[in-house]
Amino acid sequence: MKLLKTYKKLHIWLLADLGLLAAYWLCRGNRAWMNALAAHVTAPLRRAIGRICYRVDFSVAEALCVLLVVLAATYVVWSVIAVIRRRGHGALQRAYGAVLGAVCAALTIYVGFCFLLGIDSYADGFQEKSGLYAQPVALEDLQAVTAYFARQVAQTAPGVARDEDGVFAEDRRAILENSVRAYDALEEEYPFLAFDDTGVKPVYFSRFLSALDFTGIYCPFTGESNVNVDSPASMLPATAAHELAHQRGITSEQECNFLAILASTTCGDEVYAYSGWLSGYIYLGNALYRVDPEAYWAIRSALPETVQADLRYQNEYWDQFEDKAAQKVSNRVYDSFLKGYGQELGLQSYGTVVDLLVTYYKDRI
Repeated sequence: MKLLKTYKKLHIWLLADLGLLAAYWLCRGNRAWMNALAAHVTAPLRRAIGRICYRVDFSVAEALCVLLVVLAATYVVWSVIAVIRRRGHGALQRAYGAVLGAVCAALTIYVGFCFLLGIDSYADGFQEKSGLYAQPVALEDLQAVTAYFARQVAQTAPGVARDEDGVFAEDRRAILENSVRAYDALEEEYPFLAFDDTGVKPVYFSRFLSALDFTGIYCPFTGESNVNVDSPASMLPATAAHELAHQRGITSEQECNFLAILASTTCGDEVYAYSGWLSGYIYLGNALYRVDPEAYWAIRSALPETVQADLRYQNEYWDQFEDKAAQKVSNRVYDSFLKGYGQELGLQSYGTVVDLLVTYYKDRI
């Protein structure tokens, strides 16, 4: 009882967090409610916050993450010192307050994610809004679409700048600046994707993102799309388009991957087109390799040396982070995060983009 009185405000804070979480968990099964909240509350709120944060060139989300780490470290040190200075029962009481404060802060952040992003996860996604659903993939269709993407990659490869090793060398800043037009054509085909794009922002600590196995991240607290500018530039346009799909309220990773490819290949920008076809080829090729290695290598070996160079560089870059502790922990945490928001396949959900690509393209090639 004494603890309740001593830390009355913290307990009220905790109850408020738990109450909001309970309301979210109870309501998330009602699709109509989630659609209404996503359309009239969370989307307008994120866009309003985004308009403010995009007034500066740097990533506000990254700055907040750095600030959070500093504040958390300071809080831990301060709390430990405060506990040490107390003696006996007072030390235990102070420790309880410190832990309770940390729990309340963490829960508040989680509640923010639930209401700013989680609601959209339980609302209609791209497939429901468009009527285009991923279908079971026949091997012959997978082979045909993979071969088609390989031809498109080969056709667009000469249109991008390359370094002395033949590797993609387009200016990253220009790629980010051109991201505002990535969805222009696709919005005509799917009007519900209409959005006043303000572009994507580079992450200063991009190398750290690579260690965590991330090429980009959308922050619902700031309404910003952020991209890793240390990873291979050939995938940067497609990554930018992926994060811009999140801006449009699409939370499913596989749907965002699909939309990134579609947007990149239809926007009329040669650099984006190459990145989109290459990204799609990688997804499709990986799927084909698992079921028909011979067909995969027949298609892969026919690719121009410039495309082969980009694929080799891509593999070499990510191999340096393979099986590192940070990557493993990051993948486990993100896998749990995806499942927690209704994406039951977790990281495996990224493979579903193949079904969407084959379904969309098999009758168009």
